[in-house]
Amino acid sequence: MRGFSSWSLGVLTVGGDAGRVFIPGSVVTRGWGEPVASGGAVDLGGAVDEAADVDLLAGPAAGELLHAVLEAEGVRLTAWSVHQVHHRPGVGVTVGWRVDWESGAARGSEYLLGTTAPVPTVATSTTVLHEGRTLHVWRHPADPALPGLVAASDVTHVAALLGTDPATTTLDLVTYRPLRRAVLRATSPGRAAYLKVVRPHVAADLHARHRLLAAAGLPVAPATVHADGLIRLDVLEGRPLIVSLAADGASQVSPHLVLDLLDRLPRELVGLPRRPSWSDRVESYAHAAAVAVPGRREEILGLGREVAGMVAGADPGPVVATHGDLHGANLLLTGAEVTGLLDVDSAGPGHRVDDLACLLGHLSVLPALAPGAYRHVPRILPRWVAVMERGVDPVALRARAAAVALSLVAGARTHAGEEGPGWTDDAGRRLDVVRGWLEDARRLRDLSSARPAALIRPHQADQHAAGQLVRTDEGERP
Repeated sequence: MRGFSSWSLGVLTVGGDAGRVFIPGSVVTRGWGEPVASGGAVDLGGAVDEAADVDLLAGPAAGELLHAVLEAEGVRLTAWSVHQVHHRPGVGVTVGWRVDWESGAARGSEYLLGTTAPVPTVATSTTVLHEGRTLHVWRHPADPALPGLVAASDVTHVAALLGTDPATTTLDLVTYRPLRRAVLRATSPGRAAYLKVVRPHVAADLHARHRLLAAAGLPVAPATVHADGLIRLDVLEGRPLIVSLAADGASQVSPHLVLDLLDRLPRELVGLPRRPSWSDRVESYAHAAAVAVPGRREEILGLGREVAGMVAGADPGPVVATHGDLHGANLLLTGAEVTGLLDVDSAGPGHRVDDLACLLGHLSVLPALAPGAYRHVPRILPRWVAVMERGVDPVALRARAAAVALSLVAGARTHAGEEGPGWTDDAGRRLDVVRGWLEDARRLRDLSSARPAALIRPHQADQHAAGQLVRTDEGERP
């Protein structure tokens, strides 16, 4: 069993053996898969207070839980900290912990995860009953819903897949969404690949999407399916759009490139099962944001209702082929050309306005994440909006961009144990972005409604007649 030697800026580096590992088990199970108490799927439903779940897994009570789980295996907890909180509204809360332990003279560190969400009945998680709640705890990488993650995290196994030397092969964990998916990058001298791990039952569908898009000439990575939901993806050329934005505001990149790319999506995608868009779930994301920022709960829920109402009242346009998760990290550029389209898991039928709103909503939040790094974005964003609103309802575009921005508010609380101003200020800036999109949508809706509006004030009439006044979104220019 391989251990994990270091963490750096949220990227997990897979290294050498770390010594003794956490032996799965719990206070309510006999070994693996033999629960003393009732196990199986947990129906969270609307009655479950997910804010209480966050408090349970990310608050002081988590220490008691971790102590009990490790103590059952003869291991004493010496230190723990919350690393990341994942909240899926209506499904559950998952938290990752860094844990230090000792057993006699042995010392070690682990990365454990716990969830209130239902998990498959497999021998890779521990079932725990805690104050009436059914929880599941596992040691990374033994994710109960992603069996391929263990193999993808084993450098010997990966080297065999790639035909490389294990001694010179390294693995970096790029993305991990517990119980849903993970992406690792494997590198060795002269060779690199990405390993995407999904739930096994969706691997074939994802592979089919890659083949369909590649046949249509889209710049997607060649994909090879392995066992247990493990998919190997070749590395594509280019750097993410967000990197270009940070460098110079992507000054050489035309927004028309994105529209041209979407126009090339194959019509066959429309026949696939449809998935809900960000805007379809806006009130769920508002709930998640309210859980993450409880001090602003009513404000956030009210904002979610306003955005949902604005979305419902605007024309989304026809159902067409869409990417489904189009944002600046999923577009690779070489010069002024798009040379890579990533994360096509959600490609299928939808509204073009949702793809555009997803891209614009993510771009608009970047300065809230890192104002210095993305200082160019406020300047270039109006140009991108002006291009992208030409083929869709401008009100729908802004309302749905507000929904996307709202979906990103809860992510400001990556360390639930930190109550300082850092993440709360970040959340506040993201909420300001939501309000900005909502206000723009409301303004355009009111201008285009049947209600009379004074577009030109009386004293400007002569100037207008003489062609001396130009109206712009920024105001008036003589």
